[in-house]
Amino acid sequence: MPENLYSHLNEILEGKQLSISAITRELKEIGINEHRLVMTGYLRALRDLKKLTEVEIPPSKVYIKAEIKGENALYDVYSLITREARYLEPDIALPVTVYVITNLLDRPVFKEELNKIGFSSKSINECLSRSSHLIKESRNEGLKEYAVSITKFTIPVSDPAYETDQVSNELLKYANHLLLRILKLSVDTSGLNPRTKKTTINDFG
Repeated sequence: MPENLYSHLNEILEGKQLSISAITRELKEIGINEHRLVMTGYLRALRDLKKLTEVEIPPSKVYIKAEIKGENALYDVYSLITREARYLEPDIALPVTVYVITNLLDRPVFKEELNKIGFSSKSINECLSRSSHLIKESRNEGLKEYAVSITKFTIPVSDPAYETDQVSNELLKYANHLLLRILKLSVDTSGLNPRTKKTTINDFG
């Protein structure tokens, strides 16, 4: 097993949630060819060490980079949205993500950012072609300036950006739900919640 396998896994899982098969496939593309059973054991060991989060999404398990917690922890907005958007129906997940990011960052969201969260070019194009017109390609004159101002990663030249076209009550409902889930992940509420809490169907997403 390569010594740098863990660093390659971190790169592959950056802003994504992937199954064992998808991880094995992406590793093979960069020249690391490990048997699926070996990777299964390795991923579960990283899960036990709390370096990865394992999530059951029938019929598969997917793996996500574990959030770094601590006094100076910096949560990656893309990882948080990736983690929570999976609970949404596919038809609404992309418009909700576009709405949340554009309002959170006060600018259109670039295709590269949506790809980091896990939305493919195909899913973006399909959403754009729907009659509901929930999102549209941005014609904002400041796109180049916005792209240059992003320093955490590189936005490709001429990368398209998107914004919300029509804001429905349904979209707002799901956006609020996603933001609340992200807020719960981002703040420490220990000592503030009741010790006993009645569980309802809404607690399961």
